[in-house]
Amino acid sequence: MKKNILYTKSVNPKNIQKKWLLVDASNVSLGRLATQVAILIRGKNKPYFTPHVDCGDNVIVKNAEKIKLTGNKWKQKVYLRHTGYPGGQKSLTAEQIFSKNPSTIIEKAVRGMLPKNKLGSSIFRNLRVVNGEDHNFKNLNPVEFKINV
Repeated sequence: MKKNILYTKSVNPKNIQKKWLLVDASNVSLGRLATQVAILIRGKNKPYFTPHVDCGDNVIVKNAEKIKLTGNKWKQKVYLRHTGYPGGQKSLTAEQIFSKNPSTIIEKAVRGMLPKNKLGSSIFRNLRVVNGEDHNFKNLNPVEFKINV
């Protein structure tokens, strides 16, 4: 009797074709943008997704200063960090971080959705966040990607 055995295919890093995608953050909610970008740079939208391999695309996010937060999150959302010393907990609101560098909020949101290990660090390097319309990656011919809102 013949058995039909199915095997799960696991890709190698040399078998992956990476593309450059361009995402516009104008008037898009932060969480919706971050989830879509995290899926793209992780590679979960690809049929050959392998959890232990960086098989995602490179993503450029433009217009980071036009991101939107709903409700009172500009004043109420708090980002915590610790210096490592006793009593060294520091907190900043989303408004304070946005005033220093608008791209930091998007980077923090996407980084929180990636694995917390070496693979997550290497995947995060596939993300570029740019303030404004102009970016230095035009020579890479990025393909425009429409965010589902």
